[in-house]
Amino acid sequence: MENLKTLNPVLLAFLANVLTWFTTMLGAAVVVFQKKPSRKVFDCSLGFAGGIMVSASFFSLILPAIEISKGYFFPGWMVITIGFVLGSFFIFALDKIIPHLHPNLPYSEKEGIKIDVSFTYLLVMAIVLHNIPEGLAVGVAFGSFEAGAQGVTFTSSLALTVALALHNIPEGMAVSIPLRGTGMSRRRAFWFGQMSGMVLPIGGVIGAVAVKFFRPLMPYALAFAAGAMIYVVVEEVIPETQRAGNTDIATLSFLTGFVLMMIFNIAFA
Repeated sequence: MENLKTLNPVLLAFLANVLTWFTTMLGAAVVVFQKKPSRKVFDCSLGFAGGIMVSASFFSLILPAIEISKGYFFPGWMVITIGFVLGSFFIFALDKIIPHLHPNLPYSEKEGIKIDVSFTYLLVMAIVLHNIPEGLAVGVAFGSFEAGAQGVTFTSSLALTVALALHNIPEGMAVSIPLRGTGMSRRRAFWFGQMSGMVLPIGGVIGAVAVKFFRPLMPYALAFAAGAMIYVVVEEVIPETQRAGNTDIATLSFLTGFVLMMIFNIAFA
């Protein structure tokens, strides 16, 4: 563990996001071993993932950003607000521009620019939109740790990585299962499912580089990543868990994910 702390933060961010990509592969691999998990299991997993993302956004990103921003020219609340709003708007803009389709919805309900693209492309891009802020968040966390940011530790950065790695299991499933349902072979469904995680290491490197070379951006970058992740949870994750009538178990799973991530951050801070 101590040896890992000495690695370049950009390399750390890259390796951490390779782990989150790997768990996306694990989720996508469910089609290799099982035709289709129950919708209740899927909603439970997605709700758990949403709770993790919201908890991680607050404890691993917003709280450290508040501590760091105390010495800035602008008031801390303004720094956090600017970063958070920009992160939310960034994903909002991508959501309106990039053609994508949420899992379990018909092709006619695709979002983004109205162009004629394949069902497979739309599903993959939906999860790519989820993964962009996740990759950035991990990269910003490790970059802030290396820069000595108050409130950001190696353990908290690792906790964020583990949390998002768990979160990406159902996201891999969200691509491969619908594709398998269309008659696509198990191998191809798995391949496209894991492709949605390829953006994670790229986002991690971008986030770490931004903080490493532009240290005044740290609190803005942390709040930016938090705003982007919370937008994804509210816009995509929670509504998806409520569509099939599994509202109670999805909500309890969300709360479980939030509490576990909160405990992890406080206990190992």
